[in-house]
Amino acid sequence: MIISIPSILLGLGGKCLLGCALVFLQWNHICKSFLGVFSVSLAVVDTILTLFVTTLHMHADGYVFLLGLKLTRYHVCLLVQIFGQICNALQWPVVVVAGLDHFLTVTRRLQPVAGRTRFIVFFFVTVLLWYLAALYVFLLSDFIPVMEGVYHSQIHQCWIMHTTQILQVSMFLLLTLCCAALHAGCSTRFLKNPLLKDQSTDPSRALSRRDVVHQAIHIFLKTWALFLFFLAMILLLPVGLPAYLGLNIAWLCFLNSLLIAVVLCAVCPVSHVTQGLAALPPDSFCEWTFQCIVSVS
Repeated sequence: MIISIPSILLGLGGKCLLGCALVFLQWNHICKSFLGVFSVSLAVVDTILTLFVTTLHMHADGYVFLLGLKLTRYHVCLLVQIFGQICNALQWPVVVVAGLDHFLTVTRRLQPVAGRTRFIVFFFVTVLLWYLAALYVFLLSDFIPVMEGVYHSQIHQCWIMHTTQILQVSMFLLLTLCCAALHAGCSTRFLKNPLLKDQSTDPSRALSRRDVVHQAIHIFLKTWALFLFFLAMILLLPVGLPAYLGLNIAWLCFLNSLLIAVVLCAVCPVSHVTQGLAALPPDSFCEWTFQCIVSVS
């Protein structure tokens, strides 16, 4: 897709303001999870990139010198394209690391770690992911910058790649959530027939799992249904979503809630939730702790 540079700057500015606002609203607990630390790093990178490309584009001479290098409007398109590719490369690694973090937190597979130690680990992993994503884009991917056939100081619009990773990630996690709900419902139905299960099986345990899954999905959809509709509309548009806007903090907040729901429904032992043993990751949008405590009769 071809986007004018002023539109790119407007999009980056809006993304930067929204990201900083969300970080500020969640500041009390945002550094207690990997997604929180990564959100802070993304807000910093977005701010630096926005200020730099805006200064470069608005400079009267059409160029600036930085560390002995002459940078022009040509480099605005180049930087935005590179940043978009890095964002695309980060989508799945962020999902995998955040999912592992949520799984270990909810199921308490590891001993509780001090807050400062957790932050240092998350900070190191975040820096490593940014570094590996940049290496992948520059050394391993087939990314080739696309520029218009005009003089570099007169360029006014850029070729921008769109992102498909958001659709892939959201569809994969939502399908996982649906499969977990179907599995819980089928397990409950089978347990009603004593010939299909061992006599020592406790039917109330399956019923409690069904209730936990039902409540987790209800909490998630009650909070994020409108965002899901909005996301579907954006991704189904013919023009798509520009890659440099694909990785944003609003998306990470949605991803945080979705991963919590998936962990609760798919892999978390029911006893951890029903007996209050699950240490849920921080979530500023969903009230998991209150809703997911289910009494087992």
